[in-house]
Amino acid sequence: MNESLQYIELYKQARGIICEHSAEVMNTVRDKAFNAFATGGFPTRKAERYKYTDIAALFAPDYGLNLNRYNIPVNPYDAFKCDVPNLSTLLYFVVNDAFYGREARVEGREAKVEPTPNPSRTGVEHGSRVEGAFIGSLKEFAEKEPTLVGRYYAKIARTDSDAVTALNTMLAQDGLLVYVPKNVKMEKTVQVINILKAPSLAGRAGGESSFMVNRRVLIIMEEGAEAKLLFCDHTADDSLFLTTQVVEAFVGDNAHLDLYCMEETHAKNIRISNVYIDQQRNSRVNHNVITLHNGVTRNQLDLTLSGEGAECSCDGCVIADKQQHVDNNTVVTHHACHCTSRELYKYVLNDQSVGAFAGRILVEPGAQKTDSQMTNQNLCATKEARMFTQPMLEIYADDVKCAHGSTVGQLNDAALFYMQQRGIALDEAKLLLQNAFINEVVDKIELIPLRDRLRYLVEKRFRGELNKCQGCKLCR
Repeated sequence: MNESLQYIELYKQARGIICEHSAEVMNTVRDKAFNAFATGGFPTRKAERYKYTDIAALFAPDYGLNLNRYNIPVNPYDAFKCDVPNLSTLLYFVVNDAFYGREARVEGREAKVEPTPNPSRTGVEHGSRVEGAFIGSLKEFAEKEPTLVGRYYAKIARTDSDAVTALNTMLAQDGLLVYVPKNVKMEKTVQVINILKAPSLAGRAGGESSFMVNRRVLIIMEEGAEAKLLFCDHTADDSLFLTTQVVEAFVGDNAHLDLYCMEETHAKNIRISNVYIDQQRNSRVNHNVITLHNGVTRNQLDLTLSGEGAECSCDGCVIADKQQHVDNNTVVTHHACHCTSRELYKYVLNDQSVGAFAGRILVEPGAQKTDSQMTNQNLCATKEARMFTQPMLEIYADDVKCAHGSTVGQLNDAALFYMQQRGIALDEAKLLLQNAFINEVVDKIELIPLRDRLRYLVEKRFRGELNKCQGCKLCR
């Protein structure tokens, strides 16, 4: 409980500052979130969903927070240039938790970034409308459209059942909003680069700089809307970062959302991401989370199939080594009948890395004709690597087709011997087998240029050559 007390005191002392630099829609739910957090505090490892990650210990350091919204000098486009070939995207930047701007594509000239104006200025548009959708600052949009945002914000991200969600809700001051109105079909992929940058004030005299970010994302897909979103997480310096992220995605009737999340940070980065998705009738969601470089990562997915005929595919791949820790926890709830869900998570662990996967499929009473399958497959390439896996089914309907399975093993000795007999070196044979193993998840990515690029990045990762995306200037 000691780790929780510093955040309880922080909120009591800084509540006015937090609210002053945020929107009223976000402020109205803060006290409720605070009361929930103050009552329960951080979960211990005795809590079922958190038993593989010591959450309280991660929040124990004295992190700096930019509650006064000081300007952080960084030009994200100068820092980041994505060279994924043929990946024509609408490129946006989020620095820490604040929408920064988007790439301005000018015909015949070099593209530049349109930065978000200084927050102290008023009467400016913190975002843009493209292809009929709005993408920009959650805070600014909420001030202009409070009724619309209030209809969705903090509605499925339950603060009374998750302490990290409660903490994020009581501290978050801004974030990213993606609003796709009824029947709008976005042709281009929206690529969001999340850049972590510690301000100089976050440093501690005689100690290491440490900085905490509370990022919020709200995705609203109205009836018949379609969009593809790619989130890429990067760090811009060598500070110790802790990021809490809460994503709420509302997918309306007959809507289609592809949500890809890729993390390439560094060993000092702690990332705790909670994704909440609600699907309505005949909607489709593809959610793919990829962890290539990290320190400690915990991804939590709560997805509810609320409307009849909804479909989802939830996939993840992890490549970890050294002392990296990756924990994926999912709950897919079948609330309506005739819904389909598929889950596939794969891990390759080297050195002393630790992986964890806990997945639960919940079929509620009345959710007949459910078709659900969950698979978790893992490779421990060294004797010191550890993998914890816990697939679960909880079924309260009698006309369903559900299956789950999990495996933990090592590379096939017979296959390695076979390849060596044909002149392939042992290290190369291991790399080929690991590539083939992890690419089953990569192949599920429907965005073909990203899929091809990830195959290349995965191979470089296994070879130990990848420290960041090719072309990325971050952390140089």
